[in-house]
Amino acid sequence: MSLASSSATCLSSAIRNNSPEHESFQKFFECWLSGQNQHLQELISAAKSPASAADEAALRSLIERVVKHYECYYRAKATWSRRDVLAMLTPSWRSTLEDAFLWIGGWRPSMAFHLLYSKSGLQLEAPGRLSELINAMTTTTATATAIREDLADISPEQLSRVDGLQRRTIKEEKEISEEMAKRQETLAAPDIVELSHVVSEQMTAGGGGSRDGDEEEEEERVETALKPKEKGLEEVLERADELRLRTLKDVIHLLTPIQAVHFLIAAAELHLRIHEWGKKRDAKTHQQRHLD
Repeated sequence: MSLASSSATCLSSAIRNNSPEHESFQKFFECWLSGQNQHLQELISAAKSPASAADEAALRSLIERVVKHYECYYRAKATWSRRDVLAMLTPSWRSTLEDAFLWIGGWRPSMAFHLLYSKSGLQLEAPGRLSELINAMTTTTATATAIREDLADISPEQLSRVDGLQRRTIKEEKEISEEMAKRQETLAAPDIVELSHVVSEQMTAGGGGSRDGDEEEEEERVETALKPKEKGLEEVLERADELRLRTLKDVIHLLTPIQAVHFLIAAAELHLRIHEWGKKRDAKTHQQRHLD
């Protein structure tokens, strides 16, 4: 079974699951992470293979499969967001470390550029890499093509295009952040303030509690008041996820196939290791609290 079909199977299986929404998505997410790890191994293998003119098509095919895997994740997330946007904005399947760095339920799109610059710099500073690049510039074309490229080879023209994309991304990221702020401020809108006051008075008159009939009516009024506000959050999350996926694709589009492979390796390694470190830290904290 291909990873693409495996991701689709994870999605359909989770959707059919009768467990609560957050548990269903968590199962999908764990399955998706497994697929990402498999892709990472393929990407690393491709990056280490000897360069040849014949393998560019294979690299493009691999990159396409990896991108489709990301697309599957965001399709699934959009499906669950329509069911429970609050769970998507406060994902219980993430560690507290990941939670601390979330931007509207996911990674900040501008991080893609910091990742690109960091990896490019690290590869350029690798022992012997600079002299290898200089030698490649002074050798024949036939010899140069035998040298496997990476992000240290990114050209001034590419950097200029990346800079332009970064500026546009940051601008849109800021617009979405401002929209999110407006949506959050609606929690103090007159309808919610009035409802909170009315319910508080009813609780005071009733000795701190509500009768069954009053409680049902209260829940209905709360749901009615919160529904449009949750819809607003859903729209912002959709914009944020769309920017995340588009940024990933746009960065890849600016790179050569082998450079894109190195970028996707760095992205997967960072995501998987941060998730792993966060989970281990949470488990250690939980164990320590249990002992105390």
